[in-house]
Amino acid sequence: MSLPASVRRFPHLRQDFAASLVVFLVALPLCIGVAVASGVPAELGLITGIVGGVVTGMMRGSSLQVSGPAAGLTVLVLEAVRAFGLPALGVIVLLSGLLQIAVGLLRWGRWFRAISLSVVEGMLAGIGLVIIAGQLYAAAGVPAPASGVDKLVGLPAALVEAVGNTTALASLAVAAGTILVVVLWRRLPRRARAVPGALAAVVLAALVTALADLPVATIRVSGVFDAVQLPGADAFSSLANPAVLGTVLAFALIASAESLFCAAAVDQMHPGPRTDYDKELVSQGAGNALSGLLGALPLTAVIVRSSANVEAGARTKASRVLHGLWLLLFAALLPAVLAYIPLAALAGILVHAGWKLIPFKRVATLWRAHRGEALVLVSTAVAIVAIGMFEGVLVGLVLSVAKAAWEASHLRVEHSDDGAGTVRVRILGTVTFLKLPQILDTLEALPQDRRIVLDLSGAHHLDHACRSALEAWAERHGGNGPGLRDGGPDDDSVQDRDPVRDRDPVRDRDPLQDRDPDPDPAGPVSAPR
Repeated sequence: MSLPASVRRFPHLRQDFAASLVVFLVALPLCIGVAVASGVPAELGLITGIVGGVVTGMMRGSSLQVSGPAAGLTVLVLEAVRAFGLPALGVIVLLSGLLQIAVGLLRWGRWFRAISLSVVEGMLAGIGLVIIAGQLYAAAGVPAPASGVDKLVGLPAALVEAVGNTTALASLAVAAGTILVVVLWRRLPRRARAVPGALAAVVLAALVTALADLPVATIRVSGVFDAVQLPGADAFSSLANPAVLGTVLAFALIASAESLFCAAAVDQMHPGPRTDYDKELVSQGAGNALSGLLGALPLTAVIVRSSANVEAGARTKASRVLHGLWLLLFAALLPAVLAYIPLAALAGILVHAGWKLIPFKRVATLWRAHRGEALVLVSTAVAIVAIGMFEGVLVGLVLSVAKAAWEASHLRVEHSDDGAGTVRVRILGTVTFLKLPQILDTLEALPQDRRIVLDLSGAHHLDHACRSALEAWAERHGGNGPGLRDGGPDDDSVQDRDPVRDRDPVRDRDPLQDRDPDPDPAGPVSAPR
């Protein structure tokens, strides 16, 4: 019996259909919450989610990651809306999308992979801290200060003030209950967890608020499609402001980096086709360009929705397109439901999301193994909280470049001496003429009556000046002239060998031999005593 044509054309439709419902339920509260946290109407979050699902979802790039409004950009969007106004947001998002398309068409997408992971994790940690601080004010129903530092410093006073206010206490209770439901939801049986914890928490908060008639503010609804505002001439005139262009660049860089890092993570979750980074950038740019034309929020690939999509069994891009259609149906048929959602519940969802952005375990691991990377991560997060998003990311990039430069120029001279036998000296790092005083001082301080083996196998680069100086040192102190030795821990040979004929082509290879005009190897030098 032959299969129906629809089944033959879409062999994974059943799995993708089921996965799309799961992703829709995960995305719905997040779209609304991110919009509220960004200081824009909640309906704009749904519009961005629809564009991310239907438009970006249909394009090429990553097949399983899902795009939409992301918590990682809420701080930047909030700052942009406060500084330039809501009409200018659409222009900023539109130009950011066009910039992403250009970068993708120029095939520069792979260069985003060169951004230090510590900078990205520090960026997310800083965003998480600002989100938590800001949403705690929203949970109490009080206005939050503008800067990240003021948010953190003012929290104790705001909480003390909330304790004496019945309305604020009720709002905080709803937020705390929402967080508790999200955290405990994972411990329920697998069948119950088919409903995402965030959605269940929001629904329960709305029911409790309505049934108990709690004095808690809810979302204001003006109609999803009424919220669409095409950018006008006045909005485009804001491009004369250099600060607006800087914000466009920040949107494009951060959204692109977050999307591509998400793609790399999603690729590890499934055995299917790998992401084409350039095509993914074009897809993200097209989504942002359309979202900007509609006056909505910027979109990125979101790891929460993407991982839910993979775990739900999605096989093709059909699941993310369908999830966008479900958001569209909800926006068209059930917009009045939004008016029952407490703002405190969304604040609780975002506090939990912000907490998950802070990589506590990662910082501890880096501190034990790579303290420089840990310092870059923490410094980036602190700079974002203290100064701002764009400036904080720049601080992180500068620190990561400075760290790489320091490591490239760092030199370590180690020597082992058992008191009687051969003294072994090992030089690690980049050996240039700037380090000659340090190297020669170490060598001259060694015992004069013992055999010394100088091992250069750990040198990344040995310039001509250092090579000549070390050979002169070996000849001056060795009596019989310089000779190349193995330099390994078990080599005690002292006989002369032909440095060209006998050297190991792998062990003694100069890392930069193709650029160094001196043909002599950078192998271990031995000076018999």
